[in-house]
Amino acid sequence: MPPFCDDLALRRPTEIAVRDGRSELGWADLGRLLNQLTHGLRACDLGPERRLAVFAENAIETGAVHLAGLLAGASTVPVNFHFTSEELGHILTDSAARLVFVGPSTVDRALAACAALPGIIVIGWRCGPHPGLVAFETWIERQRSENPPLDVRPLPNLLYTSGTTGVPKGTDLPPAMFSDAPTVAEHLVELDNRPGAGLGTHLVVGPMYHTGPLSGFRLLATGTPVVILGRFDARATLDAVSEYRIATSVMVPTHFVRLFGLDSGIREAADVSSLRMVFHTGAACPIEVKRAMIEWWGPVLVEDYGATEVGSTCRITSEEWLTHPGSVGRGLDPFEPLVLDKNDQPVPVDTVGRLFFRDKSGRGVIYRNDPEKSEGAHVRPGVFTLGELGRVDAEGYVYITERSADLVLSGGVNIYPIEAETALLGHPRVFDAACVGVPDAEMGERLIALVVPTDPANPPDPDELISISRTAIARYKCPREVIFVDTVQRNAMGKINRRRLRESLLKSSES
Repeated sequence: MPPFCDDLALRRPTEIAVRDGRSELGWADLGRLLNQLTHGLRACDLGPERRLAVFAENAIETGAVHLAGLLAGASTVPVNFHFTSEELGHILTDSAARLVFVGPSTVDRALAACAALPGIIVIGWRCGPHPGLVAFETWIERQRSENPPLDVRPLPNLLYTSGTTGVPKGTDLPPAMFSDAPTVAEHLVELDNRPGAGLGTHLVVGPMYHTGPLSGFRLLATGTPVVILGRFDARATLDAVSEYRIATSVMVPTHFVRLFGLDSGIREAADVSSLRMVFHTGAACPIEVKRAMIEWWGPVLVEDYGATEVGSTCRITSEEWLTHPGSVGRGLDPFEPLVLDKNDQPVPVDTVGRLFFRDKSGRGVIYRNDPEKSEGAHVRPGVFTLGELGRVDAEGYVYITERSADLVLSGGVNIYPIEAETALLGHPRVFDAACVGVPDAEMGERLIALVVPTDPANPPDPDELISISRTAIARYKCPREVIFVDTVQRNAMGKINRRRLRESLLKSSES
């Protein structure tokens, strides 16, 4: 077994190391599974880049394949399980993956994609018989179970951005999130220094094609038990925190909003006293939502701001945030925040502009097979943008104002939709909200609020919502109209695709 499983199987023989909604494994059984997977991957022809993909929903197998890939000196590609066969095909081709693991909900799309890509092996768990599919259960039993050598070089994950603004772009898991240790054995030792290691049981909430949930699963290698949830369910999440005495997790603001959507009696009855550190990332968290979460769970929230391409560029603790509400923190080494104007010149302190970061290592953003996009993310070598507007105060705290592409220009004035959304989300009868700009003959654009009511049968009065927003922010920043919807279509990281919402809104108004 891997060293951490060997030791823990002896010291904590009855402890459940990892569980999902279907099964659970102790440390000895987990060690056997990882050994078999590692030997199986080492025996496969993974090509010169040692690449394999995982196209499956959250499960023990999903995480185990990724962890075994690390142990085998292979680079794994976590693929969004919502992707179509065409999108999967692009990723398999671009990544040069030779092997793809799938689950029951993705097997058909994987086989369809690979039908046009000869030479790629598809291995699936709990899928039943399919032509062209290798059964995981049969394949794993053929593999050796003794400890594999760990003197191989560890390879980072190859991750793909969401693709909501075009074809998904590949990028290696950056140095800030993946140790540059020369061997797997040394890499495992360095994992002990990761945030959350050794604090107690970790809860995987988000989909494991994102870096946060995937990194959380790797805490197993530090002797930290892990509980894996499937698609997000607020009640199941709260129940898991209470039942398994969860200490750490990684969430996004949408999860917080959904948790507050539960009946107050359910929230009050839940035991959250075990929580010690909950990272949140993805979209900006509305101020009132975050304040309410800190009041409920205590000062355990740690916010990371960054991107797949570079990792975390800023971080802020609950204590810091309470004195700097709305901030995403100060720059994390090696990143230094910069705010530039349209001429790429620095702006004064506390002035909104284009937010950039200087990577003191010189790396910046690197997209696989796309030097043009890599160059386009930089204003100069090592100085990159994540496409957002923001400001930096005198103490170095960064505040995100909006994505530059989401800016609304009304009557010649810049409007940042997130300000109106924050005001609306403070209303107790608003479950979620998104604001978008639509064409206006007089103003150029006007702001419209799409609101998900807490009780669809009894929505709040639209005029009241507009009035409340006007008490929180300047009148010109407020929505001119409120439309009630079932969802604002946030993605798994809680981000809003305003372009898509705007297109849907315009299309529905034409019909």
